[in-house]
Amino acid sequence: TFSSKLWVGPELQDELDELHDGLKHSVDYGIFYTFSKPIHWVLTKIQSVVPNWGWSIILLTVLVKLVFFPLSAKSMKSMAKMKKLAPKMTQLKERYGDDRQKMSQELMKFYKKEGINPVSGCLPMLVQMPIWISLYWVLIEAVEIRQMPFMFWIQDLSAADPWLVFPVLMGVSMFFQMRMTQSANMDPMQQKIFKFMPIGMTLFFIIFGMPAGLMIYWTVNNVLSIGQQYLVNRQIDREDEEAKAEAAAK
Repeated sequence: TFSSKLWVGPELQDELDELHDGLKHSVDYGIFYTFSKPIHWVLTKIQSVVPNWGWSIILLTVLVKLVFFPLSAKSMKSMAKMKKLAPKMTQLKERYGDDRQKMSQELMKFYKKEGINPVSGCLPMLVQMPIWISLYWVLIEAVEIRQMPFMFWIQDLSAADPWLVFPVLMGVSMFFQMRMTQSANMDPMQQKIFKFMPIGMTLFFIIFGMPAGLMIYWTVNNVLSIGQQYLVNRQIDREDEEAKAEAAAK
């Protein structure tokens, strides 16, 4: 004689945890389970206070932005310095353009002297990439969010934006964000990448029908990044003005 339990119903994760310890793994987050599970937990806690799942995603975006605020601020400051020092970097390229090894050595010395990390601009995106992918799996796997509306034309956060508004807004906000960090000393290939990446990402999300909730997250994150970059640029401008005033006083 064999006996077993059968659960018939939606994969509500809180109820699955109570039924059996291993039953929660029937919600398939793939290799990003480690990240998706806590994101789902935080999102659920926010939704218990803010009933609308769309606003819960926006608040989650703000929370993630606050967590990574020091890292992104440091990265943005480094990128802003690189943009302001572009003329000096161009002079180095003109002076050592024929000698690539010497050019690289002098450029690294220049970065060290000015306190610039050339790869720091990629760090916030690399750190947040697992969060974006994990949120994608939450949106398509969590039955609690399925067919949940946000407002107006967004009636299902787990499905694609029917009017393609948020994918386009995401692309536009990414364009302005990259425009703020683009420096004049970039080579033609980098300039082309910066120019066409927002278009390529927008087309990618439209073609593959990414969930509207993910587009809301990405768009809000870009807008917050633009605001933070603006404040960082203003801070660097003030520091430069103060340094010039001190030098003139001496």
